Amino acid sequence: MALRRAVVLVLDGVGCGEAPDSAAYGDAGSDTLGNLARAVGGMALPTLQRLGLGNLTSVDGVPPVSNPAAAWGVMLPRSAGKDSTTGHWEIAGVQLERPFPTYPHGFPAEVVDAFAAATGRPVLANCVASGTAVIAEYAERQRETGGWIVYTSADSVFQVAAHEAWIPLDELYRGCAVARALLVAPHDVSRVIARPFVGRDGSWQRTANRRDYAVPPPSATLLDRLGAAGVPCAGVGKVDDLFAGRGIASRHTASNSEGMDALLGWVQGGAHGFCFANLVDFDQLYGHRNDVAGFAQALREFDRFLPTLLGALREDDLLFITADHGNDPTTSSTDHARERVPVLVAGPSVRPGPLGVRETFADLGATVAEYLGAAWTAPGHSFLSTLRPAGGA
Repeated sequence: MALRRAVVLVLDGVGCGEAPDSAAYGDAGSDTLGNLARAVGGMALPTLQRLGLGNLTSVDGVPPVSNPAAAWGVMLPRSAGKDSTTGHWEIAGVQLERPFPTYPHGFPAEVVDAFAAATGRPVLANCVASGTAVIAEYAERQRETGGWIVYTSADSVFQVAAHEAWIPLDELYRGCAVARALLVAPHDVSRVIARPFVGRDGSWQRTANRRDYAVPPPSATLLDRLGAAGVPCAGVGKVDDLFAGRGIASRHTASNSEGMDALLGWVQGGAHGFCFANLVDFDQLYGHRNDVAGFAQALREFDRFLPTLLGALREDDLLFITADHGNDPTTSSTDHARERVPVLVAGPSVRPGPLGVRETFADLGATVAEYLGAAWTAPGHSFLSTLRPAGGA
């Protein structure tokens, strides 16, 4: 058991249809994979099709197959909320009874005044906005005043944008750490996000030096439980940020391509234990911008990568492919969507078959914990017995 390995690969924002309570979140009709495939006239995703993607949900161009190569199913969200932190935490066994606070009219004066006083810089914007749009509107004022560009979205985020030539990265990061310390209940936003950018004369570009500062999980997570059992945990992408660095360190990546390379390196290397990976471009670049063509192309690129990843798996490796929420680029909204998510489980020793509808994302965490020998007293029920042939547990 000490040499076993498990990988949870989160395709950020790649939901697969309405959850039972989608309408309560304003997301009736959201179906990221289904609507996207219909919008582009069908998608060819041969590797995901072979694994069973078309068996767990309807995707134009990805019909069901008679003998999928993986175990397949869907998972329903149980936590309140629909953001990345909530989704990843639920996978790891932490269910939230209340959503993180959001600010559709900007942050209250006591929040921005405290942030300005603590950092010694004024606050600009303080609005709900697209990051590229708010930078375009306020960059010149930042040059003139030295103020922070602070904005939010429909998600529970306190975002701080700063030009790297006007406010050094180290100062931006310190400022965001200050904001994280200030933002306690009832203003305990899910994440503070550093959003550095560069450019001049109206041509601005955000850089890859983003950094996230999450509120710490309120109870033990899968990562804590694996650590207590002596199982090493590694991350790819923003995962360590989502858990406030507790129990995991990630290789930060600037794109899906970098994330796929980093994950493949972990699988091909001599590491053992658990790898928690996030590919963020689906959500960050395409879902939030309603870029249907870009989203579809990113899925095709992931599908082309998958055979290499699958071919690198060892005999006892388990690969879980899932998502944390939806982000349907075909709707009028540019925000996350409350959706169910796919779960595909692959590996040389996996017994293919249906996993059904799992009542919580935490079932996945419970399964990983059982496989890697960690105690589990959190919500969720392991489906490991479905994945392993008799005598193979």
